[in-house]
Amino acid sequence: MTIRAAFYVDGFNVYHALKRLEQPHLKWLDWHALGTLLIPSRSETLEKVVICTAITTTNPGKQDRHRRYITALESKGVVCLRGHFADEERKCPDCSYTWEKPVEKQGDVNLALSVIDDAHRDNFDHCYLVTADGDQVATAKLLKQRFPAKRLTTLVITGHRHNHAILHVADAKITISENHLERCVFPKLVPGTPAVIRPSEYDPPADWVHPSQRPT
Repeated sequence: MTIRAAFYVDGFNVYHALKRLEQPHLKWLDWHALGTLLIPSRSETLEKVVICTAITTTNPGKQDRHRRYITALESKGVVCLRGHFADEERKCPDCSYTWEKPVEKQGDVNLALSVIDDAHRDNFDHCYLVTADGDQVATAKLLKQRFPAKRLTTLVITGHRHNHAILHVADAKITISENHLERCVFPKLVPGTPAVIRPSEYDPPADWVHPSQRPT
């Protein structure tokens, strides 16, 4: 019997991991293609990919790039669960100065609810949880406590450490390499209705060649 796989992606945790790689073209990442690449193709089928994120309201450039990216992901069948930003007061520890900082909300909750709800509905046999955030430890523990027959694999982007508490309850771990990422970058034009053009900020270096076109 084929094992049903589902990916659950902590959008902001992954974004910051990709940002640290200092290769902006890797942010233009096709998560459906990556999920298909990472699962054992002979024994599993990719049933669902969920990414939890939120669109900024303060930076028009980032807002446009993010909206294009979400449209590209949705054209591949990825479920994009949107949270929101809320201003929170910050205070300087050395003086009385305070300011408001936009903080992403609902992402962690959306991710946790999506995993547990899909488990309850028996929508997957193997959960791939893509995060290094300790806030998802409770999600991992509850999944394995309530649904022990379901397999859990924890994944992080290269350069990120696996969360030890998640590792403790997970059945397996995967570190997503730069080669994995490069193989799953969206093309410049993503077909769909509407079609999506890659933001210039995510253009690869002039000498970059897709791994499938490199000499062996």
